[in-house]
Amino acid sequence: MAAHRKPRQRSMGGGKARTAATIALAGAATATGLDGTGHAEPQLTPGQVKTKVDKLYQEAEVATEKYNGAKEKAEAAGQRLRSLQDQAARKEERLNSARDALGSVAAAQYRAGGLDPAVQLALSDDPDRYLENAEFVERAGSRQNAAVAGVRKQLREIEQLRGAAHIELTSLKSRRAELKQHKETITGKLGTARRLLSRLGPQERSLSGGSQDRASRSTGPRDTLAAPGSASSQATDSRAAAAVSYAYQKLGSPYVWGATGPNAFDCSGLVQAAYRAAGVSLPRTTYSQIAAGRRVSRSELLPGDLVFFYAGISHVGIYVGNGRMIHAPNPSAPVRVTPIDEMPYAGATRVV
Repeated sequence: MAAHRKPRQRSMGGGKARTAATIALAGAATATGLDGTGHAEPQLTPGQVKTKVDKLYQEAEVATEKYNGAKEKAEAAGQRLRSLQDQAARKEERLNSARDALGSVAAAQYRAGGLDPAVQLALSDDPDRYLENAEFVERAGSRQNAAVAGVRKQLREIEQLRGAAHIELTSLKSRRAELKQHKETITGKLGTARRLLSRLGPQERSLSGGSQDRASRSTGPRDTLAAPGSASSQATDSRAAAAVSYAYQKLGSPYVWGATGPNAFDCSGLVQAAYRAAGVSLPRTTYSQIAAGRRVSRSELLPGDLVFFYAGISHVGIYVGNGRMIHAPNPSAPVRVTPIDEMPYAGATRVV
């Protein structure tokens, strides 16, 4: 009898219910994804915004120093490339003159009834063939042998210069790609920081400035005017005093990543510009600047010393005495005087 049983029928109502529930869940998930409520970032307090922004600025500064280093290397590679190209051009001019002279000899020999094979080879438009057959030239008993050997030497020198120029060009392309990558990192992080700050009202934005704004407000006009002379008098060297004086003159200048003055700076750019004005050449990046002089302990600090911050040595300022420095903080703060203990201290260098 079992063979005559009817197959069990699925409940249409149950299937429809499950389908409807599935569609409803999918619709809810889609709606959540579209309106953003499911993944909306929680409302941040001004203090939380400050923490996030400070972190973004610090990460952007790391990328800025890498950008500065790559730019310095790209400029050096570009200078070497131009120098090699200039050398090659000058040698090609001399080569052309030498070949013209051989051409005159060849014409005279041809009119006299024959052309020296060595001269034919030197006048060839195929330098590779010429170099491959150099042994033939060396065996030639021509009275033009010295001139042909000179052409051969110049060809080799030009080929060497072209090879070196190719290496520099490859290096330059690599540095430019590196610059582009660091630039994208910097602009991305600074853009995120701007968007976070835009969520705050003017008063909240002021409160989110933290210790930097408090330090800035505590440095009043009288203090700023009086400080340069005392700081300069305590400096270890007249050049250090001149660098401190330059830094004071630049108070209020905007922070612009990659800038070295005269009207805008990043942190290492301000240091480089200040000492350049004092007649001292410093490297471009914080990583190089910390190695540019003699390391000094925190207790030994004197005006003009360079003070560095963060484990990665990504920030630098110029010490001006009384536990303070002048530095270019970040895009939301101009060049200013602040305490050196507002950031993780990493070390100091005396460059003069």
